[in-house]
Amino acid sequence: MLMIRLQRIGRKNEAHFRVVLTDHKNAAKSGKFQEILGSYNPKSGEVTLMEDRVKHWISVGAQPSDTVHNFLVTKGIVEGKKKNVLSRKSPTKKRKELKAA
Repeated sequence: MLMIRLQRIGRKNEAHFRVVLTDHKNAAKSGKFQEILGSYNPKSGEVTLMEDRVKHWISVGAQPSDTVHNFLVTKGIVEGKKKNVLSRKSPTKKRKELKAA
C-alpha cells in the first residue's frame, strides 16, 4: 500500500520535513520513496504541497498518514475532520481509585 508521509531531513535541532510517497513497508528514513510531494518547515509552520500530484495519488489509492491528512484538511485538498495525532495512552488513574479496587 502506498503512503503519503513525512520524511525528516535537515540538521540536528533544525528539523525540516519532506512530504513523500512511499510504500508502507519502507522505513521513513530509508530514502526509498517514489516521489516528493511537498515540504514542511515546523519552525515557520510553512507547508508546501503539490496539490495536483497529491490528488492524483490519493485517487490511485495512496493513504496519507494522520499528520499529512491534517495538512491536507487545512489546505482544503481533502474534505473531512482532522485526526488526533497525540498519544493514545489511557489517562492515568488516581490513587483513590486504585485503593478502592
